[in-house]
Amino acid sequence: MRQVELMVRATCGSCTRVYAQIEPVVAAAGASLTARDVDEDKELAMEYGDRIPVVVIDGEEFACWEVDNDELAAELAVD
Repeated sequence: MRQVELMVRATCGSCTRVYAQIEPVVAAAGASLTARDVDEDKELAMEYGDRIPVVVIDGEEFACWEVDNDELAAELAVD
């Protein structure tokens, strides 16, 4: 199963919007989706800084700020 993480901040409105946007795409692909608050981990906060939301698929950064649903679906279809 593909693992999709969305790097977020609790105070980020764009993060909430992107989570809602990609949730059905990730579910349709049979992948799991987890939101991770970067402020709960110093290393993540340093790595991502203000570049959130960031979509990470199986440990590799896929997109930041904006996500194209068709591109995400295509990436999740690749084994």
